[in-house]
Amino acid sequence: MKLSIYFTPLGLAPGDIAGKPILVIDVLRTTTTIVAALANGAKAVIPAPSAEEVSRLAQNLERGSVVLAGERRLERMEGFDVGNSPLEMTREAVEGKTIVMSTTNGTPAIVAAEAGRPVVLGAATNFTAAAERARAVFGADGEIVILCSGRSRMFAIEDAYAAGRFAQALIPGRQRRSADLNDAAIAALELVRRYGDKWKTAIAASAAARELKRLGFKNDVAAAAEVDAHAIVPVYAGRLVTVPDRG
Repeated sequence: MKLSIYFTPLGLAPGDIAGKPILVIDVLRTTTTIVAALANGAKAVIPAPSAEEVSRLAQNLERGSVVLAGERRLERMEGFDVGNSPLEMTREAVEGKTIVMSTTNGTPAIVAAEAGRPVVLGAATNFTAAAERARAVFGADGEIVILCSGRSRMFAIEDAYAAGRFAQALIPGRQRRSADLNDAAIAALELVRRYGDKWKTAIAASAAARELKRLGFKNDVAAAAEVDAHAIVPVYAGRLVTVPDRG
């Protein structure tokens, strides 16, 4: 069984992931925010690489049915309805709506994974559900890629730790001796050895968490560490993030 982790999408070519199961992680905050939005009744999320693309995509949707979500340098972009905060994705704000979203790190990572099959979104807040879905496709395919968004095209400890936790769940104990792990997967598992099951400690240790707290988003950091707050598994396909198995 082969498990590969990428700490950022930088240098990732479509051929590296085409047709492979992909688990995308951006703990602070995009995948956490998308999980919250869909759990609170959003119809779908459309990830976009830029503010201009958000505006273009929104023009093709029915007025009143769209929420514009955007973040740059951790704060809401001017003219957008919401930023990139899971706490803004309340049922009142998003139920029945399509969210068109652009963030600094997370939405580019999701778009970079579009050649995968399937592309699943994971966070601490849907850890068990996402791990179970990833385990099912991993068992069927014998291979999986975990893609971290990173921060400013660089390593982010909160994403790497989350990737390690997912890797640990996918290949438990002695099975790792015979598994094909890349170096990033080995490093992520070492982070799990360092922090154990302490999601809050690992997330709070990151530069992104410190910067978010400095800017007044400490509650977002706390929300991102609420393990298994939701039991949904967002899937990216056809340029939409949805919950396909939701009744």
